[in-house]
Amino acid sequence: MPNSNDAAKRHRQNLKRRIHNRSIKSHVRTSIRAFESAVDSKEKATAETQYAEVVKLIDTAAGKGLYHRNNAARKKSRLFKKLTALA
Repeated sequence: MPNSNDAAKRHRQNLKRRIHNRSIKSHVRTSIRAFESAVDSKEKATAETQYAEVVKLIDTAAGKGLYHRNNAARKKSRLFKKLTALA
């Protein structure tokens, strides 16, 4: 339990922010799975559009501090590698 009003407010803010961040990360993971399923089914056009969406989501999450910039770059690089292997 927080010992002061300031600590109580910070705790409430942290809970709200954690829920928000989890939803964003979940959305990124869901879109990555959609991209990988398009790659597995060899649908190049769908995979390209999914890739563009995934990259946008990853960059947005990295800009908000949910992913370190190197982690975001590594994720994008690995996805792009899968996309080029499809072609």
